[in-house]
Amino acid sequence: MSIQVEHVSKRFGEFVALDDVSLTIEPGELVALLGPSGSGKTTLLRVIAGLEPLDSGRIYLDAEDATHKHVQERAVGFVFQHYALFRHMSVFENVAFGLRVMSRRERPSEAVIQEKVHRLLDLVQLDWLAKRYPHQLSGGQRQRIALARALAIEPSVLLLDEPFGALDAKVRKELRRWLRRLHDEIHLTSVFVTHDQEEALEVADRIVVFNQGRIEQIGAPDEVYDHPQTPFVYGFLGHANRFATSIKEGNAQIGAVSIPAPEFAGTPAQEGVAYARPHDLEIVTDPAAATLSATLEHATKIGPSVRLECLRADTQMPLDVEVPRERYDELGLRVGQVIYLALRRAKVFPIRAEANA
Repeated sequence: MSIQVEHVSKRFGEFVALDDVSLTIEPGELVALLGPSGSGKTTLLRVIAGLEPLDSGRIYLDAEDATHKHVQERAVGFVFQHYALFRHMSVFENVAFGLRVMSRRERPSEAVIQEKVHRLLDLVQLDWLAKRYPHQLSGGQRQRIALARALAIEPSVLLLDEPFGALDAKVRKELRRWLRRLHDEIHLTSVFVTHDQEEALEVADRIVVFNQGRIEQIGAPDEVYDHPQTPFVYGFLGHANRFATSIKEGNAQIGAVSIPAPEFAGTPAQEGVAYARPHDLEIVTDPAAATLSATLEHATKIGPSVRLECLRADTQMPLDVEVPRERYDELGLRVGQVIYLALRRAKVFPIRAEANA
């Protein structure tokens, strides 16, 4: 089922939760709504589900206007962050609940319910827990049961609100890989809300980045990470260093060097800002090859990489650098040492773009 959101707006008093949002989700896609708290992503999910009325705009499900349809008419499965399992029911009965409360005309027979629930529990790899109760399960197991319950009614769309937010980092990593494999198997149109950039980048077919009730960028994970369209997206998706720059004649001046900024060719001279990932800064031994210099304040070894916290020599502003561990050991770096850095890649924005971020 496709989902089409057209010019949707939603306010809570004076707070603008959604501001003229439009979005199309294709059948079978797994889409992440990513953004900081209060950016509008959960509100949009609830509007699609029919759990929240919108102020203006339209919602279409498979090209059919569902704007004013009740949640039960939308064939939507919803998975909440905190499981919402019935504590007094066994795992089996939790999954069967949506089937048992159907109208008598639509309700499957007991034999069909039994077959379907066991099939779903097998799908989420928890059929062996059918007789247990929620309090006897781990957090990851409870979330998979909640997902099986949502799938039991055979929804056309699956909506997940921070599905792994209440779990520890290790379990979250395991479950998001499991969710990706499950989606590849069932190909159900799915939308999930998260504020975890790594989660969105790893799981989603496409990412929708939200900021202050508006969509900043839509694209495949590689696209939004490698080619951010706004300063907000650059800063929100992973770590980023910020450099004040002067833009003139298609070049941007950063420190002692000028880097190409062809998108500004033919435009008037202006002040700008450049963003660069920590791994886009390379440590060099020749000062003449450096863009800038900095003092090493702290080094943190994380697996094969080392994160360096530095202070720029010219501005005393913090600077993050990431280098392979082998390179760090080879250079014999130490805290307090002045290091020379060459900027290999940066994205330049006009200063007005950052002001609007």
